[in-house]
Amino acid sequence: MLRDRNAGATQVQPTTPVPAQSIRFRTPVVETPGILILIRWIYRLLRLVALLPFRFPIAVASATLAVLVASHLGWVPLAILATLAGAGLIGWRWRWPHTFRSLVVLRVLAAWRWFWNYRRHWQPVLVVAGLAESYQERQYLPQIRKVTCTEWADRVRVKLVAGTAPADFEQRVVELAHGFAAPSCRVTVLGPREVVLEFPRRDTLADPLDALPVPEEVDLTALPMGLREDGQTWRMRLHGTHVLTVGVTGAGKGSVIWSAIRAMLPALADGTAQVWAIDPKRMELSYGRSLFARYADTAEAAVALLETAVAEMQERAARYAGKQRTHTPTTDDPFVAVVLDEVAFLTAYHPDRDIRRRAENAIATLTSQGRSVGFAVLAALQDPRKEVMNLRNLFPDKVALRLDEASQVDMVLGEDARDRGANAHLIAPEVPGVAFVRLEGSPVPVRVRAAYVADTDIEAMADEYGPRRLCSVSGEGVA
Repeated sequence: MLRDRNAGATQVQPTTPVPAQSIRFRTPVVETPGILILIRWIYRLLRLVALLPFRFPIAVASATLAVLVASHLGWVPLAILATLAGAGLIGWRWRWPHTFRSLVVLRVLAAWRWFWNYRRHWQPVLVVAGLAESYQERQYLPQIRKVTCTEWADRVRVKLVAGTAPADFEQRVVELAHGFAAPSCRVTVLGPREVVLEFPRRDTLADPLDALPVPEEVDLTALPMGLREDGQTWRMRLHGTHVLTVGVTGAGKGSVIWSAIRAMLPALADGTAQVWAIDPKRMELSYGRSLFARYADTAEAAVALLETAVAEMQERAARYAGKQRTHTPTTDDPFVAVVLDEVAFLTAYHPDRDIRRRAENAIATLTSQGRSVGFAVLAALQDPRKEVMNLRNLFPDKVALRLDEASQVDMVLGEDARDRGANAHLIAPEVPGVAFVRLEGSPVPVRVRAAYVADTDIEAMADEYGPRRLCSVSGEGVA
């Protein structure tokens, strides 16, 4: 009585009539006969035996062959056969390690993880997480259809209960991750009543990355930036889009900016690409000043640079009108990447209202009209609130490094990003450069880590690829 949440309220017995209901019907309880329970167990056993050859064909074939050899030829031939099979597996692993791991190791691991991690804990975890459904006093659980393992994660394919939605799982990713002892959980929708739960087995981005080698050929739609969580190279598109990078101090915004510049070095050298840099702090981008076609470090010079970019963009658009719809980088019409470090200094923090207005108008014009004519904006920001930066929606691609609050994740990546596992506010300070990336047209955030470009790397870049022909704008004038 003391634990009842309705203690103290008026208690009504189930059989007591109420004014609006003179007769109350109750669901009859019928005990299931023991013979039916036994028949059901036997049916399940027979079904398991019948499906084993289809679910584990190699294991069943090996066991059957071993039994036949032992029964007809004896134990000595079986031992010889087992020795030859073991030697063959060792040779396979030594000669073709990648195929051995994908066809043998990962499949055995998937079978073990299916039984030990998921099948064994499936019901209690889903019940406690609130993902079990009840109907007419019966409990219904989503079913595990298949478990596969990649090099870094488990992928659990799940069939949903009829009447439920993938959003139910997306809203329980934290509970699922802790329930199955995984660092995180992400949900991917395959189709009607089919989702995949992705559980990383380890953090593949825990170790810092050194600066990547300078590419021999530059692909402005796939600049190598670092590493993705699945072990592949993180490549960022810059030509034909705009990128907003958001993170607190020390989160690694400089790594994103310098990795992009480093990946463009050959194009900067041959003149098919240019970087126009705005550096209000005069600390982040000044190391590579000789790499930039234009450089500004004061508010007045920064606004002048942005307005110059708008003028050149509009002049190029006028030349392209009626002749071409896409831009191809050339020395006459190079790709221009406008890099803005601490963009909030121009849009919110500068005391001159006219400076803020002009800067915001120029950034809005570049981000709304510059993609098709070869102008891109790569902006870095600490605070994503609207009153600080109300142009977030004009950046198709977004990079969320470590953030202060959960609400900021929604501001940067969208309202459903955290439901899909993009908890940028939970990134540890010990792993700068780790971020979640959400691209235009893709609802699934990808966890990445940007390579760290040290001061010595920047100095080497400037020595090898600069000084170049400069048209630099600074607070003191044109250099």
